[in-house]
Amino acid sequence: MAKPLQVDSVWLERIAQSLEGITFGCVQIVVHEGRIVQVDKTERYRFGNETGQASVSSSSKRPKII
Repeated sequence: MAKPLQVDSVWLERIAQSLEGITFGCVQIVVHEGRIVQVDKTERYRFGNETGQASVSSSSKRPKII
């Protein structure tokens, strides 16, 4: 039987800090035996082909995943 997830204010703050300022990417929360043990943050930076400047991509330009 699965143990109930234990989340305290320290982990909630860590998760909120990981999400702060992220434009593209993901935050992965690792749980072992009902306790959060790790938070991984992966950021993606997208660059326009013409100027080399960072830009926000339109969702219509992204390939569809089926």
